[in-house]
Amino acid sequence: MMHHGANSTLRSCLSRRSLGAAALATVVAVLGTPAARAAVLDEAAENYRAYMIKDVDQSFAGAKTLQERVKAKDLGGAQQAWIHARVGWERSEVFTSGFVPDLDEKIDAWPNAQTGFHAIEARIFGAKDISVGEQTDALVFYLADLDVKVHDQRFDPQGLLNGVARLAYEVGENKSDGGESPFSGTSLDDMRYNAYGIQSAYNVIFASALKSADPALADLAEKQIAEMKSLLDNTPDLKSLDQDKLRTASEELVVSLQSAAPKLGLRTPTMEEIQQ
Repeated sequence: MMHHGANSTLRSCLSRRSLGAAALATVVAVLGTPAARAAVLDEAAENYRAYMIKDVDQSFAGAKTLQERVKAKDLGGAQQAWIHARVGWERSEVFTSGFVPDLDEKIDAWPNAQTGFHAIEARIFGAKDISVGEQTDALVFYLADLDVKVHDQRFDPQGLLNGVARLAYEVGENKSDGGESPFSGTSLDDMRYNAYGIQSAYNVIFASALKSADPALADLAEKQIAEMKSLLDNTPDLKSLDQDKLRTASEELVVSLQSAAPKLGLRTPTMEEIQQ
């Protein structure tokens, strides 16, 4: 049972809307009980909501511009709007694949896309066909639904850790083999924004707590994320990407995240969950 003084400390710390890295580390160090760790991670996961809202809003705004350009029969404008809408979407996949899988499938089905971004991509980039009004209207509708859900959905740390691991695996094992967006030529950017999303989620939600629980493992995970980002950021095009190195970095990060789970008081994500 937690002492009264510890309870008071926890309430005081959690009363602040946003906890900095130093505050998180202090709380975890002082209050090492499972309940205290869970409270800190819950607060950190809730703090992460603001990042997801920003990314989803950016993607939604881009999709609405795409809708406008399609109605205006502006092919070049539609292509640019499509690319713009992808930025926030790729950053948000830590959340979408696990928390709203049905919407994720409708918005970003791949490789055999009948709806969503990639169905539109094949038409406006591949066929140079602007007659995608119906598909674009559907994309805007689904992103509007996502915009509501990202405000209301509970952001539990377990689901977000699973999401980070799942996206890390996907970047190394799936997206590097030929790319996700071949018609638009933005496959490398897709992976870069995924890596930014992974880094953001890890830093905001898990970094401080893991550094307190296992500093060596925290340093390793941070280095692995940095290596993944460096491989993607310093590659001029998809053909030049060292896919073996990226796959290795991805797999090693997944193992570190699995090892981190019990240190954080969470369940270890299974490979079945990660490969979904």
